[in-house]
Amino acid sequence: MGLHSDTEESPPANIFIPVEWSDAADAIAYDSVTSPPPITLICGAKNSGKTTFSRYLLNILLPRYKKVAYLDTDVGQTEFTPPGCLSLTVLDKLTSDLTIPCVKTPERCFFFGDISSKRDPKMYLSYIFALYDHYRKEYCMLDKNNSPSDTGLPLVINTPGWVKGIGYDILVDMLKYIAPTHVVKICISAESKNLPSGSFWLDEGDSTAVTLVEINSARQDSLQRSVLVQKDARLLRDLRIMAYFRQCFSSEMNITTIKELARALAAHPPYEIAVSTIKIKHLHCQVPGSEIFYSLNATIVGLAISSEDSEHFPRCVGLGLVRGVDTFKHALYVITPVPQSTLEKVDVLLQGFIHIPTCLLQ
Repeated sequence: MGLHSDTEESPPANIFIPVEWSDAADAIAYDSVTSPPPITLICGAKNSGKTTFSRYLLNILLPRYKKVAYLDTDVGQTEFTPPGCLSLTVLDKLTSDLTIPCVKTPERCFFFGDISSKRDPKMYLSYIFALYDHYRKEYCMLDKNNSPSDTGLPLVINTPGWVKGIGYDILVDMLKYIAPTHVVKICISAESKNLPSGSFWLDEGDSTAVTLVEINSARQDSLQRSVLVQKDARLLRDLRIMAYFRQCFSSEMNITTIKELARALAAHPPYEIAVSTIKIKHLHCQVPGSEIFYSLNATIVGLAISSEDSEHFPRCVGLGLVRGVDTFKHALYVITPVPQSTLEKVDVLLQGFIHIPTCLLQ
């Protein structure tokens, strides 16, 4: 199996985009009444095509706006970062292949440390709200009346496929806080798994201006062949983690298989990080002080920089693989593609439940 990272040279995949999808994307991108630029949230059940549509919409928006912001709220199936992250990424290039995940450097990122929001919905929403607030501050220009102007960047928001129970409540909270200009709801044939009809997140009598676009999942291509692919979620997560750590090496190095990557990582010199220079924070669990070193060894951690503002969260600048610990020197040995100049600013180390792919354990 080959490895892929951030390249724009892959030939376009033969993905069938239904007319219903292309009409919806065109209406969002070129709707004459869309001023300011659209803020579009895509929602729907698992395996309905949310990620494919969001990537397609990015490609439709880019020719008009040149840059598009992308808010990724799916910690289990991330789009441009490794799993367990919530991120805001600004893109300026078309995605030539809608099927290959790309590793990109986000504008702002938080390490949630799990592949589902169910472990801590409150913290999950706090991170998303902080990312949206950053977008509003940096890319959503305001006029004298404190209303968005037409000079900002459009925003595409991809959401998880967990749309029942607590997942539904989280989605409603997200919709109410962000108040998007457009909501794209993708429906599948199993009606019981779909979201409620209409603007389900609005309270009765709410006059919030929003354009609701309901489309069907792309179940068949032009020859009436099935195009639904059952995703192996764990395999996709492993591939994203491997693509991320592939960045530790030059693209000129001949690393095309998982086995070659595992060997290269095993031989790669790690950074030495003195524990006294960082704060170690365990997410979603408590670890006794006497067990900290043992809990960190052979794990993936979030590398973060604390905020000067106490109301904000540590900003994640990348992931690290803890290859070893020295209990006598009180040091950690970490492999990461994060540049040393950035790594020197890291003062918080976050541990969650993102596991190293077993194929990388040598």
